[in-house]
Amino acid sequence: MATPAQAGLTERVGATFAQMTQEFVKAFPPAEGMVVAVDGDRIFMDLTEDNGVQPGQEFVIFRKGEVFHHPVTNQPLGRYEEHLGYAQVRRVFPRFSEALYVPLNGHPRARPEDGVRITRTRIKVAVAPLLDLTESGADLRRVPYLIAGALEKTKRFQVADPLTVSTLMDTERIRVEQLLADPPKATGLGRSLEAVGLIVLVLLERRGVTYLDATWISAVSGTALFSRRLVLSRPEPAGEQRFPWEPGGED
Repeated sequence: MATPAQAGLTERVGATFAQMTQEFVKAFPPAEGMVVAVDGDRIFMDLTEDNGVQPGQEFVIFRKGEVFHHPVTNQPLGRYEEHLGYAQVRRVFPRFSEALYVPLNGHPRARPEDGVRITRTRIKVAVAPLLDLTESGADLRRVPYLIAGALEKTKRFQVADPLTVSTLMDTERIRVEQLLADPPKATGLGRSLEAVGLIVLVLLERRGVTYLDATWISAVSGTALFSRRLVLSRPEPAGEQRFPWEPGGED
């Protein structure tokens, strides 16, 4: 049976993440630019803070190819594009930004004048089950559903079904903590879910204060790109709302 301290913990976690939601949206502004230089595992882009660029973002690198035409009118409609890899932003300067270059195997290496972009379409992300390091004993299975709902409402993200995520992790014997420390586990899960990013949520306690930590992990490289941490919100007086697809149980 849940204790009074445990009651409403799911809602508190959901409310805390809601305060972070816009930070995640800001991390993925639609943007497009150009590669200006490549130096080993570093890539430089003509994008700055004015374009919404910040450390932790991940850009797709592409190369434009031949023009394709309408089959009847023969009017040019666009260009073919080849996906070359990814650029994970590390530092932003007044006139350019520096990123880690993650090439795609079997594809040409990036070069100056190739394009970089963060898509305008919804970004596919998966939310992992909450890792509770506070040993609260609460039933927190509903947390990913609340987080998924908050992300979907922004209209910037397309979120994988949390039940599918947890089932796949159980089937492949992937623990949440492995997603933070074992890149092949993260990239493998991302491929299975066709997601470009994973959000890992951790509930932790430091000196009597409980925090929610939310980390975005690239499903391309398996590395953590950015993290947000907030003190857990105070409980709200309003009663909780359940939905038919959410698991039951007390929390």
